[in-house]
Amino acid sequence: MSTLSRLPWPQYFMEITYLVAERSTCTRRKVGAIAVKDKRILATGYNGAPSGVAHCLDVGCLRAQLGVPSGQRHEICRGLHAEQNVIVQAAIHGISLSGSEIYCTTQPCLICTKMLINCGVTAIRYAESYPDQLAEDMLRESGVRYEVLPFTPRTGSPCLPPVIPNAPDIPNAPDGPDVPGGTPGSGDGSCGCGGGCACGSRSRP
Repeated sequence: MSTLSRLPWPQYFMEITYLVAERSTCTRRKVGAIAVKDKRILATGYNGAPSGVAHCLDVGCLRAQLGVPSGQRHEICRGLHAEQNVIVQAAIHGISLSGSEIYCTTQPCLICTKMLINCGVTAIRYAESYPDQLAEDMLRESGVRYEVLPFTPRTGSPCLPPVIPNAPDIPNAPDGPDVPGGTPGSGDGSCGCGGGCACGSRSRP
């Protein structure tokens, strides 16, 4: 019998979600999301400007220029959130998201939460929390399961979430050990990210 271990499905999908996020053109935060049903990926999305429109990386962030705090004035943002692009991609290709599960690098904001509820998703799993009580209240009321997914990154990036080895899929699991080489949550970029990653220095756009 083989002694090799296989990557658990939840970690497999979260690894892919973080890979998807690397396509992001947002200057504030890279976010990725995927829709999964019956262990099959239905659609992927990352945050960035619409197709055919200049990327924020090229023209700058208006909200940053105006000093808009994180989580506010989304209506003047050039980009779409990762979850919104999952929904758009599924719609373009005629794929129903009803009954699917969403994996996100970061907890969906209120707007994305309402859209996902209406798509009929059954669960939302994310690696990084986002303080939005109303979004959580609406998920709870709608019956959509949501949870922080204990996640062991395998990519070697210092900018990924804390490591919780061999952790089961437990809702609202506690934080894991520190990210090697830095001070997660300090916001000073000491993990080697330059002050803009999941170590805590970066907040949701």
